[in-house]
Amino acid sequence: MERSTFVYDGDCAFCTSCAEFIERRIPTAARVVPWQFADLDALGLTAAQCEEAVQWVGEDGSRAAGPDAIAKLLAASGPLWRVAGAGLRFPPARAVAWPAYRWVARNRHRLPGGTAACSLPQEARDRLYGPAGRPSAGA
Repeated sequence: MERSTFVYDGDCAFCTSCAEFIERRIPTAARVVPWQFADLDALGLTAAQCEEAVQWVGEDGSRAAGPDAIAKLLAASGPLWRVAGAGLRFPPARAVAWPAYRWVARNRHRLPGGTAACSLPQEARDRLYGPAGRPSAGA
């Protein structure tokens, strides 16, 4: 793989807002891409993995999910962000990070920038909005 990739849920407004923050504020060479537009096979990921958590695929093929993926993204960024990434990998912080991440994932439709579509499983989103969030002809 030529460069690392950070994969998020492009159907979720909250996730998309976070990805836009990354692209604007965090200097990284990693690609930041919604999973709905990523070549999941080439990345070695499944839709189910991407629905569950953000994903990191390093240029060396290493993978991480959830807060571990966020820590990897930060570690591959500017100096100040690397410190934040190291902090997220620190055992006490990491012990809190996963439960906090799961809470955010379950409640992302209630968070700023979130929408009701964020709370739907991918199968229901596809049925209502079509693939990649585009309205289907029958909706």
